[in-house]
Amino acid sequence: MWLFALFVAVPLIEIALFIQIGGLIGLWPTLLIVVLTAILGTTLVRSQGLGALENLRNSFSELGDPTEPLAHGAMILFSGALLLTPGFFTDAVGFALLVPGVRSAVFRYFRSRVEVQQFSYGSERSAQGSTIEGEFEEVEEVPPRPRKGPSRWTEENNGR
Repeated sequence: MWLFALFVAVPLIEIALFIQIGGLIGLWPTLLIVVLTAILGTTLVRSQGLGALENLRNSFSELGDPTEPLAHGAMILFSGALLLTPGFFTDAVGFALLVPGVRSAVFRYFRSRVEVQQFSYGSERSAQGSTIEGEFEEVEEVPPRPRKGPSRWTEENNGR
């Protein structure tokens, strides 16, 4: 039910803000602000997204918990979608999500509401030791077949 309310409330808020701001500064400055925020937002999302990707890569290389870098990356992606959506309310929320402190606060809020049942890195064998039992059979290497020339499946049908 709250999702339906959100889908109704956000466009109403955007329309009200467009009317108020457009009446205050005029049509063309209002449209210019919307376009400029989309361009600025795209630039900021790109730079912060690369930083979040680097943090995620570092988390994986250090075998750390990737939850927070993944959440930050998802919020940056969501921020980009909001900034590309025309409107002042969505732009305000999108720019807020580009602030690392705001993202951290949102992450802490959702972390307190979510209970992780199990978290593991890699395969189960890492917890049991490094010995893997199994059977194998040596297979002779087969030399590659000689090519007979190019295939003709890409040739045109010549009216056939």
